[in-house]
This record gives sequence, C-alpha cells and structure tokens, in this order.
Amino acid sequence: MRISSDIVGREVGADEQIVDERWLMAYNAALGKVALEPHPLFPVCYEWPATRLLRERAGLVPLDARLVHAQHDLVLHRKPQPGRVRVAGKVVAVTQKKPGVLVVFRFTAQDEQGLVSTTDFSALYRDVKLDGADRSVAAVDDPPRYDGTLEKIGELAVAATAAHVYTECARIWNPIHTDRAYARAAGLPDIILHGTATLALSVSKILDVLKPEVHRVRCRFAGMVLMPSTLTVHASRQSDAIAFATRNERGETVIDRGWIS
Repeated sequence: MRISSDIVGREVGADEQIVDERWLMAYNAALGKVALEPHPLFPVCYEWPATRLLRERAGLVPLDARLVHAQHDLVLHRKPQPGRVRVAGKVVAVTQKKPGVLVVFRFTAQDEQGLVSTTDFSALYRDVKLDGADRSVAAVDDPPRYDGTLEKIGELAVAATAAHVYTECARIWNPIHTDRAYARAAGLPDIILHGTATLALSVSKILDVLKPEVHRVRCRFAGMVLMPSTLTVHASRQSDAIAFATRNERGETVIDRGWIS
C-alpha cells in the first residue's frame, strides 16, 4: 500500500452545503447541548463532503480503512451561520512518518459575506509507504508543546451510543465509528469515537469552565476513544491562549497539544 507524493497540489472546489438551524441544533445536541449558537467545531460538518471529494481526487479512497485523524487546526474567521457555504479543498503536504504517511488536507469555506473558516486536516494512513520524497506547497503548523502544568477542569461521560449519535447529527459517515466488523477488519479493537467528537466535547468543557473567545482550535490526536468511557479534560491559561489535553480512564492522553486562542 503506497501513496505518491504527486498527490500534493490536487484540489477540489465549490462544494456547496446548506447550513440550517436544524443542523446547528443537532450538532450541539450530539455534544449534550441544547442551543442554536454555532459550536466552534461545527465547520467539521460542512467540510466532510469536501474531504470525500478530495480523497477521491487524490486516489486515496481505497485506503480509507487505513486513515486515522492525526491533527486538526481550525481557524474561525467568522462564526458559521445559516445559509450557503462553499468549501474548497487541496492536498498541501505529504510526509513519511514511522507509522505511515501523513497527508495534510486544507479546506477553506466561504459564504456570501466571505471567508468563514480554514482548516488543516492531517490524516495518517497507517502502514502505508510514500512513493517519492516528502513534499509540501504550503506552510503547515504543528501544535506546540505546553509550558507548565495543566489542571483538571472536568470530566466527559462518553456513552456507548456516542459515535452513532454524533455520526447522524454531524452528518459525518465513516464506518470505523459505527460498524464493528468494519472497524475490526481495519485493525481497530472496536468502533471508536470520532476525533472531532472528542475535540468538540473537550472544547465544550473548556468553554463552560474557562469561557474563552475562540478564534483558533488546534490539537494532536494521541489515542483512540472506545465507548462507553469517561474522559478528563486538563487545561491552563498560557499567555493569550488556553492549553489543554484530554485523557482516558487510564490516564493516557487521547488529545495532546491542544490550544484554543
């Protein structure tokens, strides 16, 4: 199983999604919130169809079962609002890592008023080799390490049904989150919670406790979340940002190098 470095630069554009109040409300409900206010992580919903189109354009769909979400870097230029949004995507980097090939997809979303969000979605293709040298056509930031200690600010109860509910409310369909046989055939121990669900739940807890303004959210996904489970969120203010990490019941980090600014 191999990925060519020639996929860098391939792109798709003008995928149109209609954001309505029902979708905004459903996404919040999947996170245990009853609200219409757009959640900072909502862009992952309207970006999902473009991720599929871009993976098709890059010839990566046959490797879908090997894909795990490795890093996420979301910049909110404005809060998503009901209306039409157009999402363009581009493969901006590929890198050979020890566990596989890291592919960075960049998505930009615009509505009638202009730019809404920009996301670098970094996917690791497990046990895959890169044909050619590492390549990039844009700067990609890795989330930095923390300074100091992160304090526990709360717990997250993840229900056995969390991945199924999130799948339908976010409209993000990937069978590793809902189909046990598919997940195990892909080398996973069971179905796992979406990385974006773990991140969104963590951000919600930080919003509840520390109440930051959110313009950028970035992190590294460090482990799988099985269900049911209880997670703990740890955070601290560092300069003009909040650093955070999320850990499972065994104290293992599942979200590392988290930052909200």
